[in-house]
Amino acid sequence: MATIYLVRHGQASFGEDNYDQLSPRGWEQGRVLGRWLAGKVQPKAVFGGNMERHRETVEAITSGFGEALPDMQAVEGLNEFDHMQVVERLRPEWADRQRMASDLASFPKPAKAFQQSFEKAMARWVSGEFDDDYTETWPAFRARVITALEELIEYTDGGDTLVSTSGGPISVIAQHLLELSDRKALEMNNVIANTSVSRVLHSGPRRSLAVFNNYSHLEAEDPALVTFR
Repeated sequence: MATIYLVRHGQASFGEDNYDQLSPRGWEQGRVLGRWLAGKVQPKAVFGGNMERHRETVEAITSGFGEALPDMQAVEGLNEFDHMQVVERLRPEWADRQRMASDLASFPKPAKAFQQSFEKAMARWVSGEFDDDYTETWPAFRARVITALEELIEYTDGGDTLVSTSGGPISVIAQHLLELSDRKALEMNNVIANTSVSRVLHSGPRRSLAVFNNYSHLEAEDPALVTFR
């Protein structure tokens, strides 16, 4: 059976003007993963969403891998959902980034405060009760991710594949393969670590999730590298 290695991107730059880039820790997470993959995996193809953090994660992995990997092919279907739109539909005032930063700074742990609001915003989006508020509904997001998965399986025709994507698509793929509820998909999304690896096995029509959210490469090198946002 062939294997798809689903990698969540390295830590992005939370609180910065450009969130869609890796933080210094995110770059190091990618290099650590590359070193861990070297000698274990030789992908025939590399795919990713067309976001900056997806591309930079592949660059970091390649640096640690120590040899050239196939050029990353961008697939829009592997992009994350618009998480800020989802949050803003719950907290419209946070469309003003300075207001959001100010509000979060009032909490002892701003990242935790954001996570709590994010989880409420996700539940609102997934409920289906407010679909007209969103550019992309939850069912539409799920459909495009699964379509992208099937397209890259067909394209690679049996070869092992490395995919740089985000927590949302990974949780949707896991949900699809394990036939889980939307609530369980949200719970899975909340625990996917940066540069964690999930493995999908496929052969003909068969698809199975063999590994979910493995970040032992980070724990082995430096537990402080383990992040979830």
